[in-house]
Amino acid sequence: MPGKIDARLAELGLVLPAAAAPAGNYVPYVVSGKLVFVAGQITLQDGKPQFIGKLGREFGIEEGQAAARLCAINILSQLRAAAGGDLDRIARIVRLGGFVNCTPDFIDQPQVINGASDLIVAIFGDAGKHARAAVGAPALPRGVAVEIEAVAELA
Repeated sequence: MPGKIDARLAELGLVLPAAAAPAGNYVPYVVSGKLVFVAGQITLQDGKPQFIGKLGREFGIEEGQAAARLCAINILSQLRAAAGGDLDRIARIVRLGGFVNCTPDFIDQPQVINGASDLIVAIFGDAGKHARAAVGAPALPRGVAVEIEAVAELA
């Protein structure tokens, strides 16, 4: 019988990919006490980076939100792994830290990261409401448009 969060994912038509392996000398998540710290997740889909380029040049806000949503899906995959396969063990999403690869004059980083925040709240409800940072960056790994890290609390 699927859990509450798996049922919500199905309602939204979302299938989570397998959690991506780290691309360097780090782990994809760390569990410390009841907190799960998820390393920055980029816009990988089927193992390939998507949304290559900068907001304010190659992409507008809507494409940036789609990129952020893809990062959130990858965060959920890492959280599922950290929770032993059961996303119902996630009691709360504590914080998201969003990085937007953008031109110097781009100022809508919060609107871009809303793509992730909105998805997290749609899945977890009130337990998905989180603290957040949304900052611009001159470049991100593999040239992707968005990278997001997360902190969650286990039940």
